[in-house]
Amino acid sequence: MPKFLFKLLPVLSVVFISTKSFAQKINSKTSNISFYSHTAVEDIKASNTASVSVLDPTTGDVVFSVPMQSFDFEKALMQKHFNSPDFLDTKTEPKAKLVGKITNLSKVNFKIDGIYSAEVSGEMTIKGISKPFTAKSTITIKGSSFEVESKFEIILEDYGIAFKKGKPSTNIAKTIQITVLAEY
Repeated sequence: MPKFLFKLLPVLSVVFISTKSFAQKINSKTSNISFYSHTAVEDIKASNTASVSVLDPTTGDVVFSVPMQSFDFEKALMQKHFNSPDFLDTKTEPKAKLVGKITNLSKVNFKIDGIYSAEVSGEMTIKGISKPFTAKSTITIKGSSFEVESKFEIILEDYGIAFKKGKPSTNIAKTIQITVLAEY
């Protein structure tokens, strides 16, 4: 019996370490991703509360998954255009994704209440195109929960969303503002 336990010990330690590292990852309770486009012709706003994210406070790893068909618009026609093959083709590319890391993790203490400035770098994928990504965020810690907020801009053409002529080229800004609010 002792030999059996001796052989089982490495397996149990791997299971314990895996469980412990998995327990460090925190899923968002609520995530809201919104965007805003302003042109002289029209403002376009949309919001998505179906997004999910995972953050590991010990490593700074962060992942956001955004179901693109879950954006809600003021006008049904805007939503139809957004999902169409000419715009984001959300049937073919149903999700956007951000995989990144808090690069100044030493400046954020998840065990002490407060407001912390964080920098996130990684890769964002929209419409199947991945690009390097960097953004400043604010992390607000209150007790055992925390909130991450960030505002940044993306250039649509970087992700294969470009309009050379016609109505879309005047109605949609070439650079749009993204706002992220996630509660953990």
